[in-house]
Amino acid sequence: MTPTEVFNMVQQVLTYSIFSVNQTQVTVGSIFMLFLGMAIVFFVSKVLVKKILARILTKTNMDAGTQYTLTRITEYLVIVLGGIMVFQMIGIDLSGLIVIFGFMSVGIGFGLQNVTSNFISGLILLFERPISVGDRVVVGDTEGDVEEIRIRATVIKTTKNVSIIVPNSEFVSANVINWTHSDSKIRLDVNIGVSYDSDLDLVLRALEEVAEESPDVLNSPKPEALLLEFGDSSWDMQLRIWIENAKDHWQTRSNINCAIVRKFRKHNIEIPFPQQDLHVRSPLPVPLKSNP
Repeated sequence: MTPTEVFNMVQQVLTYSIFSVNQTQVTVGSIFMLFLGMAIVFFVSKVLVKKILARILTKTNMDAGTQYTLTRITEYLVIVLGGIMVFQMIGIDLSGLIVIFGFMSVGIGFGLQNVTSNFISGLILLFERPISVGDRVVVGDTEGDVEEIRIRATVIKTTKNVSIIVPNSEFVSANVINWTHSDSKIRLDVNIGVSYDSDLDLVLRALEEVAEESPDVLNSPKPEALLLEFGDSSWDMQLRIWIENAKDHWQTRSNINCAIVRKFRKHNIEIPFPQQDLHVRSPLPVPLKSNP
């Protein structure tokens, strides 16, 4: 087979019409160009835009969440505009595709309700920013840092270094605790019970000393030592402290608890365990029956 015959055969295959869209013939070659063009668009959006724009934004004073939002939105715009340009280049009128997708959406809409809901929720997360990349959040019983906000779901890296994929709709429709939404500074409440035989003023002073001696506790707002309630077997005390980084609350709480134990032992302050008094009554005498 001569090179000319091979060329003619390839040309016939590429020009073979598969179907038509709005009086435009869709050939094998146009399908090939479509996939090639979209691959180039995704390459530009994923590699060039994401890396170059991220490198530029890191040199600004924007926070990490704003940088991520701008990068994601730019990436989506490049994909949409690039896709439109690819369709126009291969000669497909998008108005015909819109009509076809309109009919198809009626049939598949019910099956893609969750996908659509998560997609719209993802856009809400990017624009409204109730959560941002790097935030410490609690979803249900899961606590972790927001690692990535995708089109359908959000990736959360838990404190155990496990990635959990959470649908975006969960952040819009459910209650989400965001420890670092507007300020990373939070207040910790450390509860402790002390014996009724303790010196109350000494207990209050000891708790204040624990807060003052801890490098993790902020001086402003000032720590507070409070007597909250009179429990069944103890005074229910509470030490209120403020820390700079909410992500350190577990370690800080542990450090404060250990410091309280050491401080109380130094001052002979008793931490009682729950007690219950059991009163045993003697049985009532049973009258004896006399024989007739």
